[in-house]
Amino acid sequence: MKIILASASPRRKELLELVVPNFEILVSEVDEKIEEDLTVEEQVTNLAYIKAKDVYEKTSGDRLIIGSDTIVVKNNKIYGKPKNRENAKQIIKELLEGDKTHKVLTGLSVICEKEGKYKEYKTYDEAKIFLKDISDEEIEKWIDTGKAMDKAGAYGIQNEFCVHVEKIEGNYTTVLGLPVHKLYDIIKEYS
Repeated sequence: MKIILASASPRRKELLELVVPNFEILVSEVDEKIEEDLTVEEQVTNLAYIKAKDVYEKTSGDRLIIGSDTIVVKNNKIYGKPKNRENAKQIIKELLEGDKTHKVLTGLSVICEKEGKYKEYKTYDEAKIFLKDISDEEIEKWIDTGKAMDKAGAYGIQNEFCVHVEKIEGNYTTVLGLPVHKLYDIIKEYS
């Protein structure tokens, strides 16, 4: 059976390689807009699903399509990828307000067709991130790396920004963008 990752994310590709050796990448072209009437959990699950469904509809045969989406949330405010340098700085400063914690939610949707049988899986996983104090100079230095711009919440825990993370409650792969512990349980049903 073909396994297809509906994402251009290099991090998701690396994480999926830990679970299965062979898969294809076919990037979904859906509009990832936030819908106001959904909860944060419904939002991230829906975004993952529409990505998987888009790729499912463009393919045929026995296949397992994986869609995923990650959002950063603090005080019910969703933080996507920053629009520009100033926005990246503002996002990080807001994540540092109060208790310096926020949540990372990653939606996971798997759509499978095997021997004419269709099945959908929709779930999400959540992790809590505890940040340390970060000076304005450190924020500028991080943004200067250029790595803040393509990540929800304007940071990546897997690179230089990791020095500013006190601890994580939850699964590390969820923070990276693909909860492999949940994905593995789905994929092994089809192995």
